Amino acid sequence: MGTSFGRGGATTFQQDLANADVITVMGSNMAEQHPVGFQWVVEAQRRGAKVFHVDPRFTRTSAIADVHMPLRSGSDIAYLGGIINHILSNGREFRDYVVNYTNAATIISDDYVDAEDADGIFSGYDPESGTYSPDSWQYAGMEVAPASGQREMDVAAGEAHGSGGAALEHGDDGVVAYEVGTGRFVT
Repeated sequence: MGTSFGRGGATTFQQDLANADVITVMGSNMAEQHPVGFQWVVEAQRRGAKVFHVDPRFTRTSAIADVHMPLRSGSDIAYLGGIINHILSNGREFRDYVVNYTNAATIISDDYVDAEDADGIFSGYDPESGTYSPDSWQYAGMEVAPASGQREMDVAAGEAHGSGGAALEHGDDGVVAYEVGTGRFVT
């Protein structure tokens, strides 16, 4: 978070966890690593909230969680993709926030071609070289180079709390995207 927004910090206000209906702890043993913050997870659970722990290890957090999902290491991106697909397919996104507080509707360049319109091929694919060019993925109206030069994003991550997602190779990028996308990061 510090690299992207100029200041580090938690991706959520821990005390507000007590007001949640559902909490996902991903890639972290929050009960032991953040015991002060975990008290708010326990408080929410006492109120009836469901707690999901996504981690290959069984830890104290798993023991307290309503559901422990011991995903195989490295499969977190498929899991998060499934969650995102479910949210979008069922209209469960926070549309009011996305429309009023993000530039999601205008972010894509006119050069971008959706996979649905390109026989399942992602925008920027060059069949001769078998590579992708990120040029069509740029923000509309911004003539800039891709972030960090020609960086390839092969890993993304998201998390509700803890250090698990940020510890991945490009995990910070995923945490930032997840927090902004869910409307939970406010500057």
